[in-house]
Amino acid sequence: MKAQSALSADRISLDDSFEAVGEYYYEQGWTDGLPIVPPSPQRVEAMLAWTDRAAADELGEVPPRRALATVEAVAINAVMAGCRPEYLPVLIAAVEAMLVERVDLVAVQTTTHPVSPLLIVNGPIARELGVNCAYGLFGPGWRANATIGRAIRLILLNIGGGLPGLFDHATHGQPSKYTYCIAENEQDNPWEPLHVERGFDPEVSTVTVVPCESPHELNDHSSRHSDGLLITYANGMGTMATNNAYMYGEPVLCLGPEHAAILAHDGHDKQSIRDYIFEHARVPREIWTRGGCYNEKMNANDFPGASAIPFIERPEDLIVIVAGGPGRHSVWMPTVGNIAMSATKPITRKGGQPVRSIEEFRPR
Repeated sequence: MKAQSALSADRISLDDSFEAVGEYYYEQGWTDGLPIVPPSPQRVEAMLAWTDRAAADELGEVPPRRALATVEAVAINAVMAGCRPEYLPVLIAAVEAMLVERVDLVAVQTTTHPVSPLLIVNGPIARELGVNCAYGLFGPGWRANATIGRAIRLILLNIGGGLPGLFDHATHGQPSKYTYCIAENEQDNPWEPLHVERGFDPEVSTVTVVPCESPHELNDHSSRHSDGLLITYANGMGTMATNNAYMYGEPVLCLGPEHAAILAHDGHDKQSIRDYIFEHARVPREIWTRGGCYNEKMNANDFPGASAIPFIERPEDLIVIVAGGPGRHSVWMPTVGNIAMSATKPITRKGGQPVRSIEEFRPR
């Protein structure tokens, strides 16, 4: 039986048109600049029908404004973003993950760094909802990716107050501040997917949040063996021009399936890839002394005697996933550093019981 709860959000009476609502919401600073779906009571109720939590259930305070994220508030922003109602359980888990202390949304929302929470969805619900994990997964054309990611941004704006120039001080921002949601390509992954690495059963669906930059290309069409690919990755990632170089953190290496297949064929697993990157993606100390953030380097005294310094503190800090379609490309996402780390939450029913299928939420 679904929990019943009357909507408590303030009601606004406007001319019954998308144009009038869109203009009013834009003038109030309640949008990301794109048109929104008017969050009528009927649409919000339809969204809330896909959770067994009450509308008034509290998920926590969203920094930096510290306004309360209720299930109803999440549903309102989901409607505005164009989400299908069945996406709501994913959004609830994503908000819970973002509010884990180690993610540090205060830093993510207020820094000058171009950082945005990347959502990585794992498990059967990702496939059920059609969250793209293959061709063009970071780009347009997929409703689940686009609207779930956009709903998170609207939540950060409307509940958290992360408005550009007010609390959001990102010098340039980045396109992923509109939407940043993908699934891992578990079908073409020769190793354990991310959520299994983090201790979850393969049939449990999860959302991992990683505050990071937009994807950076790691192009290698020539290498037929793992040694060539790994050198390419190390050269592309071992740069002083990222926060990771002086603040460590948990950057993400997203391997294309063709690259992953080559690495697996040569006997590599995720840990051996991490070990290689840790040892070889390094900035020579001599270069560090001439540029970058050497004088601000938080780990300047680490690795004494080393001629080059890694951009992660330990191999285990590199997040490795497999995603994308055919093509000999991989990408990596630098992060804001160790001030904002990743967190993973399962998609659950009220009380914390993990669900095996989104159908468990279907209104009866």
